[in-house]
Amino acid sequence: KVAIKGIERELICPACKELFTHPLILPCQHNVCHKCVKDILFAFEDSFADGGSESSNQSSPRIRISASSMDRIDRINRSGIKRNSLTPRSTLFPCPGCQRDIDLGERGINGLFRNFTLETIVERYRQAARAAIAIMCDFCKPPPQESTKSCMDCSASYCNECFKIPHPWGTVKAQHEYVGPTTNFRPKILMCPEHEIERVNMYCEICRRPVCHLCKVGGGHANHRVTTMSTAYKTLKEKLSKDIEYLISKESQVKAHITQLDLLLKETECNSERAKQEASQSFEKLYHVLEEKKSAALRAIESSKNIRLEKLQTQVEEYQGLLENNGLVGYAQEVLKETDPSCFVQTAKQLHKATESLKSFRPAAETTFEDFVVDTAKQEDILTDLSFHSNGLEIPEINEEQSRMYNKALISWERPGKTDSADTYILEYHKVNREEESVTWQTTEVCGKSKILSDLDDDSSYAFRVRGYKGSICSPWSREVIMRTPPAPVFSFLFDDKCGYNNEHLQLNARRTSVESRAGFPLLLGSERLQVGCYTTLDYIIGDTGIAKGKHFWAFHVEPYSYLMKVGVVPSNKIQKLFHNTHDVTSPRYGQNSGHDSGSEDAFFDSSQPGTLVTLGMKKFFIPATPAAPKDPASRILPLPACLGICLDCDRGRVGFYDAGRMKCLYECEVDCSGIMYPAFALMGGAAVHLEEAVRAKYREYHDDI
Repeated sequence: KVAIKGIERELICPACKELFTHPLILPCQHNVCHKCVKDILFAFEDSFADGGSESSNQSSPRIRISASSMDRIDRINRSGIKRNSLTPRSTLFPCPGCQRDIDLGERGINGLFRNFTLETIVERYRQAARAAIAIMCDFCKPPPQESTKSCMDCSASYCNECFKIPHPWGTVKAQHEYVGPTTNFRPKILMCPEHEIERVNMYCEICRRPVCHLCKVGGGHANHRVTTMSTAYKTLKEKLSKDIEYLISKESQVKAHITQLDLLLKETECNSERAKQEASQSFEKLYHVLEEKKSAALRAIESSKNIRLEKLQTQVEEYQGLLENNGLVGYAQEVLKETDPSCFVQTAKQLHKATESLKSFRPAAETTFEDFVVDTAKQEDILTDLSFHSNGLEIPEINEEQSRMYNKALISWERPGKTDSADTYILEYHKVNREEESVTWQTTEVCGKSKILSDLDDDSSYAFRVRGYKGSICSPWSREVIMRTPPAPVFSFLFDDKCGYNNEHLQLNARRTSVESRAGFPLLLGSERLQVGCYTTLDYIIGDTGIAKGKHFWAFHVEPYSYLMKVGVVPSNKIQKLFHNTHDVTSPRYGQNSGHDSGSEDAFFDSSQPGTLVTLGMKKFFIPATPAAPKDPASRILPLPACLGICLDCDRGRVGFYDAGRMKCLYECEVDCSGIMYPAFALMGGAAVHLEEAVRAKYREYHDDI
């Protein structure tokens, strides 16, 4: 067995660095003292109020505020709630153990479980550490005697004499549970933090926490998979025992890993020094190139300056000669006395050159040096983006087919080649807003090739890009990919296998997330009656959860081979009519050559439908024939998207049908939301529909969190 003194590191609070006192279990499965959680929440608020300065509260643990946390705290501050001196206003803070953002919800600290098991282990450790220090009786008159037992029901320690007084023989208190002297008192029954009068009796396998029956019936765990507490206790205990045995059996392997890690530490030190030298040499080369360019530019400017000064000085001397040479005027007067025309013309031409130079004065050289301005804008941009790029590290590409936007965002990427893969990746994203001039990217580091993001706003477009890192080398950024979030929060439900479910025509899978209609013998019998004008009815199925208010979105996939389907919503007061409706759109009178007005029949059937439904089938999406719809029937037929979504806004009384891949609205109409609304599906012939699965973290990510 592991010695009690060997686990001290596991008993230290990551915030105060001391032994745990009343530890609370955070949603990320780390433990923090109750007092430390309150201190961190207060410190987080103070840090935000002081601009995120870490020095704003020196007595609080050092915390790191991410950009997303600042935005969420800002929304909390704008809500106008005043701070109580005893209770922190904020419910958002970074976990001291993993630095992930923890949102405690509306209940705040009261919604966290107290880790009594860890508290007991800490108490045993304290008792082993202070074996010489006795626990005194709480009821002895001074001087108190050393206690011999502690009552778990009374939460007090007694000596032998004092224990008999409140626990007389033959009374109910005599049945109290007592143990050896201890200061660790915990309740016998663990109560639910959300329903304080209910004891926990189930274990939610999705959230990995104990819950009560009210949480399962109408709380936040209504659609979650739960198991009994005894089953969870047995399963988790067996798993923990196997993990302990595995760790003990791998002791030699762990030591080998430690030796290998020591070598890697030394190798990392050497490689970092080598990388520093290479980086210094690279920058020295840049300095040398810049110095050469600088010297050449200065020499060119100096040479041009000397040439221009020489020309200007020569011109000055010429004009000074004109002023000093007064005989030129007398010489010109003598030339005027010449009577021979040919001789006069020859001499006067020379004098005209001197006078023309005075009339059209022009400097011999320019004074500006505009041709010698160095444009370094492009070079500055290149130097700003200067990083440790490598030709061997390929640019990752975001895979839009594997990436999804649903209840959360799943961003996946891949590398084109198979060599020199990156060790880590940096994923950046920002909300696309055309009005903002500057863009602020939010950054997250990822070890794998996918990342789940849960802090995105609904009905918004986001841009994503990723780059890989291998040691100190990084690849260029990938191409930016823009994706849009659903128009409303995602609504989770399963197919209802009780209300109106026809198990002869429809087949549900075990998880109730897929339903299939098979064109079998019953449909052939129904088709036989078409000769006498009967109708072949659709098989309806609804969701097991209704919507009373708010705005909600859900998505599903329709198999390409599906012949005929209807999807939409139906109110609770018309569900019975839905399953007992004898009319349907499949009629022998619908033939093109039947001689009947199909348009009038469309209007009849649309008005007779118990809910708001649209028709799908044969890889097509049919926009209903309404006054606002196009008159041409061909323009009302659209290709069926790979994933179809429905957005129900009960407050506005609107329902929209979306291409869930692009989050583009295909058709929207009014709907009566006076009652509780249920998702509705109708199938006929060979057809199948699959509900879109929620984006959840993989087991590997859960394991890393633990």
